[in-house]
Amino acid sequence: MSDSPSAPVIVGDEPGSFPHSVLAERHPAIIRQVRDAFPYGPEQHRALDELLRSCTEGTVEPLPADAPDRDRWHAWGLAEYTGRSWYDVPWLWSESYFYRRLLQAVGWFGPGPWQGVDPFRPAKRAELDAPQTDEELAALDDLRDLPEQERAQALLHGSLWGNRADLGFRLSAAGAEAGEPAPALVADDSAALWSLLPPAQAGTLVLVADNAGRELVPDLLLIAHLLSTGRIARAVLHIKPYPYYVSDATTADVADALRRLRGASGAAAEYARVLWSAMADGRLTVRAHPFSCAPLPYADMPDDLRAEFAAATLTLVKGDLNYRRLVGDRRWPPTTPFREATAYFPGPVAALRTLKSEVITGLSAATEAALVAAEGQRWRTSGTHALIQADTSDRPDPQ
Repeated sequence: MSDSPSAPVIVGDEPGSFPHSVLAERHPAIIRQVRDAFPYGPEQHRALDELLRSCTEGTVEPLPADAPDRDRWHAWGLAEYTGRSWYDVPWLWSESYFYRRLLQAVGWFGPGPWQGVDPFRPAKRAELDAPQTDEELAALDDLRDLPEQERAQALLHGSLWGNRADLGFRLSAAGAEAGEPAPALVADDSAALWSLLPPAQAGTLVLVADNAGRELVPDLLLIAHLLSTGRIARAVLHIKPYPYYVSDATTADVADALRRLRGASGAAAEYARVLWSAMADGRLTVRAHPFSCAPLPYADMPDDLRAEFAAATLTLVKGDLNYRRLVGDRRWPPTTPFREATAYFPGPVAALRTLKSEVITGLSAATEAALVAAEGQRWRTSGTHALIQADTSDRPDPQ
């Protein structure tokens, strides 16, 4: 499957392509953003300048000999890719290593005064503290009188659309199709997803989180609802062990989001109490596995992570980057079945994703044709389309 000639690994060597633009334009812009976020000293500024030259004009360079995760990155391909152009190695790997090198440049790994200081924190907090967040949380009060399944579906859509949460809370599956012939929701397996989480199921949900701030908040609200209604007995929230891809959630971001909910009123505050209590008694746990920052697809996950996913009633994978890792960052024909691309996964798995990169699976031929006719290929990366995909097939028992 992974060697299929119909699905080559995506690289960034084609000028004008989306991956090339990320490497050539977005990464330099991120370096500028980080440079302006904190009053860094000369050492950090020199390191950021060196990273800018390296990622735009140079080649992949090794980590320092004393880097705490040097051996791990060598196992993840660093020895193989050192000395090669950033544009000629797999795009997923190149992007991930950029963020690892960025943390090195600003002193995240220490020792020194900038050790452990998240270079993306100002942007994350600004979003979380924005007035729009209050509006989105207030929208929860409108859900109180809905039947439980409609509330659950609204919260699922809130999690799906992330920082368009206010839209998500009001968006039904039917409404998502209103943009035909180019639907906003390009695939909807929500019925299969809910079949694994019926009322009184009391199973375990693993949610692999994506972004912090106004995307993480709806993820937590969904977990709170599932816990409070007995659809799950336990949730495990996988976040990143260190800052990653600008806005990816870390433990500090989870704490910030919970405090934001706790300071709200109405339904939001009620959900905050559920979450706070669940954290205290272990029904909600946070995991920061090293592989969460790996530059590799989930097909290469280590055995301990495989066992955890295998034991879950459902693993819910959030966001664009995690989707790329779930199905493999390859140029799949869009009609490749999602179930085929995730056949390796050790348990039932579902994806909630807003489309922000080129990889896609699981579309009907009619949907793909309608999207291309309406938008060319822009639909793949515009963030205006989303999907809910699920593979609920039985898996063999883990060995």
